[in-house]
Amino acid sequence: METPLVELKSVSKYFGSVIALKDVSFDVRPGEVHCLLGDNGAGKSTLIKVLSGVHLPDEGEIFVGGAHTRFSSPKDTLDKGIATVYQDLALVPLMSVARNFFLGREPVRKTGPLHEFDVDYANHTAFKELSDMGIQLRDPEQPVGTLSGGERQCLAIARAIHFGAKVLILDEPTSALGVHQASVVLKLIVQSKARGIGVIFISHNVHHAYVVGDRFTLLKRGKNAGTYLKNEISRDQLLNLMAGGKELVDLEQEIARLNGRKRQ
Repeated sequence: METPLVELKSVSKYFGSVIALKDVSFDVRPGEVHCLLGDNGAGKSTLIKVLSGVHLPDEGEIFVGGAHTRFSSPKDTLDKGIATVYQDLALVPLMSVARNFFLGREPVRKTGPLHEFDVDYANHTAFKELSDMGIQLRDPEQPVGTLSGGERQCLAIARAIHFGAKVLILDEPTSALGVHQASVVLKLIVQSKARGIGVIFISHNVHHAYVVGDRFTLLKRGKNAGTYLKNEISRDQLLNLMAGGKELVDLEQEIARLNGRKRQ
């Protein structure tokens, strides 16, 4: 079995008396899509921030490539090849696609004593990288605000891959997208997997996760509620576990009672 690209072992995180994560173990391997599923308040956001270096764990250990490590900052995780694409994407709508692609890592060329942004290189590189991932731009200088939601997600993912990400953490990448746009993003996730990148796909949408996922970890109230291979669990079983089978049965019975009262 391959060494995980990144691994958490028995990680806990507390905010005062609030237990955000308790004894959570999680890992992702090269060329794998590991889906992290859970409802709102399950601890997904906290786990993302631990993985991306925003929060230090209060208990437990982190390993990168099998080596024990301790993240000092989000930049530290980027330097170790772990890139996080948040829901807000960290894109500037009024700036061009190429400018956003190189935001914070601008290529420069020297003109006399001055250094200036290398527009030609940025435009060519952004256009090529997105084309390689199936996104055909009209113009790399078009504002990001003119792109669809799916295209913006793909831009953020392509940017992370271009700068050497070995692990992609995707925070609800399809949550605000329509069917077609979501399918574009899911295809890009599969392409990333084919490149040997480990993808952590955070979602509450089991239907999207099950299409691309290899493993599934469920979080409930900050605890690991089980990790399953795709051949070990069906989509319906995942839905049942995530939604809480007993809670749904109780709800159906309560609604039936209420409907019965109305008819009386």
